[in-house]
Amino acid sequence: MKRIAPAALNALKSALAHIYWYKKDLRSFLTNCMTDATVLARLNWQAYKRDIVNQLVDHLAARESQYQADILRLMGEIARFDDFSHLEVLDDGTHKVKLARSAVRTLQGHVAGHMELVEEQMRIKDRRQKGREIRLTNMATQEQLNELRDDYLRLISMPTQQRGYALEPLLNRLFDVFDLDPKRSFRTEDEQIDGAFSFEGTDYLLEARWRQELTPRAELDVFDAKIGRKLENTLGLFLSISGFVKTGVRAHDRRSRMILMDGTDLMSVLEGRIDLNRLLLLKRRRAAQKGEIYVGVERLLTQ
Repeated sequence: MKRIAPAALNALKSALAHIYWYKKDLRSFLTNCMTDATVLARLNWQAYKRDIVNQLVDHLAARESQYQADILRLMGEIARFDDFSHLEVLDDGTHKVKLARSAVRTLQGHVAGHMELVEEQMRIKDRRQKGREIRLTNMATQEQLNELRDDYLRLISMPTQQRGYALEPLLNRLFDVFDLDPKRSFRTEDEQIDGAFSFEGTDYLLEARWRQELTPRAELDVFDAKIGRKLENTLGLFLSISGFVKTGVRAHDRRSRMILMDGTDLMSVLEGRIDLNRLLLLKRRRAAQKGEIYVGVERLLTQ
């Protein structure tokens, strides 16, 4: 197995330490990038940012046979980093942006030098994607999606409250089709959770809404707080069939551990135009790279 060069790991540390000023933003980025987000829970987040970064990269590098794909993914995501507006608004923002750009450029050189490893990971990813496509073409899977699509279309004619209640079991059936180990709604001592599922080793809480109006910021705030009260590597998926108020989305961009879906996204999956796992991966990657938690399926597939 060809290993990642020590100089490249040092460049990764420097870039991670500079692209975000606040530890919370760095943590959100890492949570969305890492396949195994449980690694982040082992870090001492009370330490200085550079020490946290050193802990993370050293941990991954010491177990490179297990985490090489995660290291390369981090390198690749940061190498494509081109939006530093979150640093510009800080004190001495111009200098912070200059340092971040320099660190990213240095890492870009190392990414180019590790193209053989990157290409191998891409080949692995392609094989997985082909496996997903084969699953979609499998008659049994396609029949299940067709049934779910027809059931979903029937829900549209229901009264608002009834279809809202009917949406949750439909989503559980959909998650089951894609092997996401869905959990039905449950209540803790002080809050209701619409459901949960697992994707690429990470647990997601589910919030689902089907109303006439756009989902307001207040409901995003509540869901974000629910996620924050769970284990640190927990993420969230908020599905609002009608969509979301733009100001609410902007308030949670860059800092939230949730991703957002709407009815158009859901219909794309039900019609077999995109694998649900791939859609979740693209949304999580966009949130990690651009800080955007609500990007529609058509934009994700064309950018």
